[in-house]
Amino acid sequence: EAQDRASEIQKKGEEEFSIEVHRLITEQKEKIRGTFEKQAKMIETQYAIAKSMAINKMRLEKIKARQEVMNQIEADVRPNLAKESQNKAFITKLIVQGMLMLLEDEVAVRCRQADAKLVQGCLSAAQTEYTSLIKKETGASKTCTLSIDTLFLQEGCLGGVSLSCFGGKISIDNTVDIRLRLTMEQAKPAIRALLF
Repeated sequence: EAQDRASEIQKKGEEEFSIEVHRLITEQKEKIRGTFEKQAKMIETQYAIAKSMAINKMRLEKIKARQEVMNQIEADVRPNLAKESQNKAFITKLIVQGMLMLLEDEVAVRCRQADAKLVQGCLSAAQTEYTSLIKKETGASKTCTLSIDTLFLQEGCLGGVSLSCFGGKISIDNTVDIRLRLTMEQAKPAIRALLF
């Protein structure tokens, strides 16, 4: 009976040992699987971050290249606009356009000091054109007295005029620089569609 008891105890010990070994193996498998999943997720995250950064870098490079092209277009147009700003008819149209925006009786015209004689020569034509346009469009008789402003535009600008009334309280900037900037901004989608 002692041998049966010893055999039973040994058998029970072996079963408990086998169960404990199986439990330890299962725990270790789960632990390894969990570690592997964490590492896999970490690698996926790092890959996604790297991919996103690469895409963003490419987008930024593309935006920079587009902006460089836009700047180059503006730089290419500047010499032509500088020549156009010496055209008497062009300056007259700029003055009339500003006068139509202001609709005042007395307007001061500001220009570059180098363009003062050219602009002075355009004033009477601009007054006449303004009066005839107002008469044609509204039927009213309206005149405007133009004078050259004592202050001048910066010499670095491309030309054009700036009109003001009421001692400079109301002004219209009709310089070539402002018009170029405005045109470039408004035409950006069309230019991009043509180029890119």
